[in-house]
Amino acid sequence: MLLVHYARIHLAYTAEQGSDRRRRRYHVGTVPRVGGLAFCLGLLAALAWSGWRGLVGREAAYLILAALPALAAGLAEDITKRVTPQIRLLATLLAALLAVVLLQAYIHHVQIGLVDAWLSWRPPQWTWAPLGVLLTIIGVAGVANAINIIDGFHGLAAAVCIIMMGAIGYVGWIVGDTLIVQLALAYMGALLGFLLWNYPKGLIFLGDGGAYLAGFLLAQAGVLLVVRNPQVTPWFVLLVCAYPVVETLFSIYRKAFVRNVSPTMPDGLHMHMLVYRRLLRWSAGNAVAREVTARNAATSPYLWALCSLAVVPAVLLWSQPIGLQIALAVYVFIYIAMYVRLVRFRSPSWLRRHIGSR
Repeated sequence: MLLVHYARIHLAYTAEQGSDRRRRRYHVGTVPRVGGLAFCLGLLAALAWSGWRGLVGREAAYLILAALPALAAGLAEDITKRVTPQIRLLATLLAALLAVVLLQAYIHHVQIGLVDAWLSWRPPQWTWAPLGVLLTIIGVAGVANAINIIDGFHGLAAAVCIIMMGAIGYVGWIVGDTLIVQLALAYMGALLGFLLWNYPKGLIFLGDGGAYLAGFLLAQAGVLLVVRNPQVTPWFVLLVCAYPVVETLFSIYRKAFVRNVSPTMPDGLHMHMLVYRRLLRWSAGNAVAREVTARNAATSPYLWALCSLAVVPAVLLWSQPIGLQIALAVYVFIYIAMYVRLVRFRSPSWLRRHIGSR
């Protein structure tokens, strides 16, 4: 609320320029993009309260400490607009490495025989299995960057993260993991507070700092849930995070192998952008700020539903690896089919004439 109310004071440094077409903006006006700062403060307050009550301990403090490189790199980009994607990726990798060191938690099995043998192998004098640590670091950093990729419309990334963390927190409650439950509640509460100002009017944006922090904590909560509770299969966490993960992997494939460009090259062909341009093109002819904002907000619920297509079966099958693997394969098929359909989408001729006449 304070960041929105006093925006005129800090907009010179924190502004998101809606008219900057080179950065593919889908809103009108100048909006602060440091909502991640409020998200972080809300999260810290909630975890501090849980710590004071004795519900969480050093693990929560270590988790926030490990997240600082990713948060700092994202906020630096939000303010300076000069931090490259490569530097931000390195920052999230560093954050994931710090989490492994401080929490000593990493994935050492995926319930595939030969792969598990590789992930659990370690030299006799080592405490950690190097391949398991590497998989965890890449996975956590990948989810953090995936959330940043899908953060393009009002309420999209925040609501998707709330849905996914809700699933992780629910399973944490089932297995009796207090740390996971308290982390999930603090995370969801802080993001809901942000969402009140972000959706539907977009008065403030999560920004890179908020997206990286949300993605990092989401992935790390999944790692901790699996490591601390052997009855939870890693396939549950993968299916919960399927929407941002599949979006990112498909984007890398599309850019590197189909378009023959760098995967870090921005484009306008992500799923949420296609929904905005193709599925909601009935309002494309009106550039009034009110209409642009309405169409922006109308895009997100479609992606909330897409995310839920993976989260719901993940919650129902959280302890059944085979069922989760089948559900993941079905989700990937649905995602690709929807993407192809959107790419080939054509409005009816009467609708195109109506839009052209406006």
